[in-house]
Amino acid sequence: MYEHILFPTDGSSGAEAALAHARTLAETHNATLHIMTVLDTSSPHIGMTAAGPKGATTGMTAEEHDESESGMVNEEHNIESSLRERSQAIVDAAADEVDGVDTVTAVERGPPHSAILDYVDENDIDLIVMGTHGRTGVERYLLGSVAEKVVRTSDVPVLTVRLGEDDS
Repeated sequence: MYEHILFPTDGSSGAEAALAHARTLAETHNATLHIMTVLDTSSPHIGMTAAGPKGATTGMTAEEHDESESGMVNEEHNIESSLRERSQAIVDAAADEVDGVDTVTAVERGPPHSAILDYVDENDIDLIVMGTHGRTGVERYLLGSVAEKVVRTSDVPVLTVRLGEDDS
């Protein structure tokens, strides 16, 4: 039924909760598990974000950037390259968690929901398994929801796994 399952991740606890479901489905259907993350280029602060749950994020805080890229003044540096390395580490860590399952990892660029849907189309994905923080009301409206946008616009089934209260 499922040959290619996509697990988009930002390295957060919510995404981690969904990984167990993605793994079980991949094992059950002998499917390839595609693990991806997205460098959010829709923000003027490419990847420069506050630390998320468990400190994971595909971006980095300004303090982390300063620590990893010493001598910013009068030195050439590439923020996107640093973020790409961090993003690759996130998908590699998730792939290590599903040892024994056939995996493909990817780091994409763009608005997250669009990049996820483009990846689905380009890789014949049959199912998307993703975490959600379960925000409601004003918080969801103000922050947006990548999972919600994917659910509303995806042509393939989407399984969302909500971060439990005891997981936060």
